[in-house]
Amino acid sequence: MLPETPTTRSSSPVKPRHAMVLAHLGALIAVIMWGVSFVSTKVLLDNGMTPVEVYIYRFVVAYILVLCICHKRLMSHSWRDEMLFAVCGLCAGSVYFIAENTALEYTLVSNVSLLTSTSPLIVVFLVAVLYKAERPNRGVVIGSLVAFTGVACVIFNSSFNLEIRPLGDFLSLGAALSWAIYSLVLRRLNVIYDAWFVTRKTFFWGIVTAIPFVLFEPETTPIQSVIDRPVVLGNLLFLAVGASVVGYIMWARSVKSLGAVKSNNYLYLQSIVTLVVSAVWLGERVSVVGYSGCALILLGLWLSDSLGRRFAARSSRC
Repeated sequence: MLPETPTTRSSSPVKPRHAMVLAHLGALIAVIMWGVSFVSTKVLLDNGMTPVEVYIYRFVVAYILVLCICHKRLMSHSWRDEMLFAVCGLCAGSVYFIAENTALEYTLVSNVSLLTSTSPLIVVFLVAVLYKAERPNRGVVIGSLVAFTGVACVIFNSSFNLEIRPLGDFLSLGAALSWAIYSLVLRRLNVIYDAWFVTRKTFFWGIVTAIPFVLFEPETTPIQSVIDRPVVLGNLLFLAVGASVVGYIMWARSVKSLGAVKSNNYLYLQSIVTLVVSAVWLGERVSVVGYSGCALILLGLWLSDSLGRRFAARSSRC
């Protein structure tokens, strides 16, 4: 296990509060884009693309865009760091998105979003196990549990007649675990590398680790077919530019400033965004239980931040 290296403090008189506000705003924008991305992916699947195809098209375009901006240094400082980037590409790229995209074929869009939103709780657990000196305080744990209760409420949103599809649920939870692992590895790399380099390497290894999945694809959608259909091209560009490039850059910077636990709590908002967008765009029904879940998610986020700061201040005085 690599030793934690403290982040270098900036010598410029940047207001810490201003930087924290930008970090919170970046996490919020990233999560909103990711919430919409579930619906966008579902549209592509309904238009005949496979889960692996959606992922490959999305990340190849995203990688090319990031490479155009960040190309001065190709390799990381060591092979050990390179392997950590490979883990990021696997956990936040191929495994996460192929599992998520496949789950969308077996269950509701809102369900996939909500189950993958359990990753903050997994992060809290992993941080508590791996970093004894950085265990989340009771405030963060209470807020996370309240927000997760909201997630559970929204899972039963579909008028209590929700058809249980174990494969879709299992894949969604597997994606959540994969993202949680990525978040912990990311915090190590963020200390050494800037957000653009981290994002580029994550996309690169995400594509490389997806090659075995591509080899088992029975057939592929021709590029011309993608270009000729505006709804397919538009959704792919949103996934590549917005949800991938912009989303990952903002997320990497937010994790660096806020930490893995606090930034991942924003993922609970993903379920609210998906719930609203899927109701408007796909016609998925929102019930009173669904709205109650949204309220609990917002309450949990507020409690995690507010109580977390109070418990942290109290412990520092002791």
